[in-house]
Amino acid sequence: MSIYQCADPQPGVSREVLEIPLTLEVDRFDLEFDQITPEELPALKGKYPFFFPPQYSDSIWIAKLGDTLQQHIRKEVRMAFPDFEAYRVELELLFKHARFYFPQTRAPRIITLTTDVDYENRIILTDTLLLIGLDNYLGPQHEFYANMSRYIAQELDPGLLVSDVAAAFIHQRVPYPKTRSFMAQMVYHGKQLYLKDLLMPLSKDSEKIGYTDQQIEWAHQNEGQIWRYFVERELLFSTDNKLGPRFLEPAPFSKFRLVLDNESPGRIGRYMGWQIVRAFMENNDVELTELLATPGEEVFQRSNYKPPK
Repeated sequence: MSIYQCADPQPGVSREVLEIPLTLEVDRFDLEFDQITPEELPALKGKYPFFFPPQYSDSIWIAKLGDTLQQHIRKEVRMAFPDFEAYRVELELLFKHARFYFPQTRAPRIITLTTDVDYENRIILTDTLLLIGLDNYLGPQHEFYANMSRYIAQELDPGLLVSDVAAAFIHQRVPYPKTRSFMAQMVYHGKQLYLKDLLMPLSKDSEKIGYTDQQIEWAHQNEGQIWRYFVERELLFSTDNKLGPRFLEPAPFSKFRLVLDNESPGRIGRYMGWQIVRAFMENNDVELTELLATPGEEVFQRSNYKPPK
């Protein structure tokens, strides 16, 4: 049954997903550490031994407790996330979808913490643990992010937290392409975004790809023009490694080297790959496992993708 066609208690979510027996628990290490005294540190170390490598003495953690910058970070997180229940519910639904499509999925133990704004490692997902660095989700305009590039700060939004967790889960399940063509790379990212369609059916496209509402609208409106650019310049099957930084990797804008550059969002090649994968799944009766195993060039050939005019 399609999760999009079901009139069940939660519109857009199938009854099979809702009835999956999966419960997530959240440990607020950030709050617990913030509230302990030095005398209580051994008990906290016993609860979270993986956060306290034996080569570091207790004096380091006690110093962190009293450090004014660390206190400021913990205060801002405490104010922004006094309660995590709404996110826990969203994450639980995400992992129910994950188990529906990938039955071996385990429910991880969720631990929230602060990371000194280590935004490149804001989500860490293993088989048993999900670590979420909440100081990376204080909102794009937060003072901690004032010296960052705006396109990076844009992604440090609490509304993208669940999408980032989904991305970490999906990254482990989409095989990296064996060929270096631009098409293979586009479809690789497109497969990951398509999996977000399945795992996050209630979310907007902008949340799945990390765009603002204005950026996703620009992508929708200019899809045909972008496609013509790629085709006319014979980029689709090029192996030029400069195409990644121009159109696939995070950046303030995509680099067409035209007037429209400044209007375009970065990573537009990922958006285009997403549309190709959506067309492939719409025009072919295949299981998800077949999509994931099919090379990018073949996905494109069988997709019958036609951009809107």
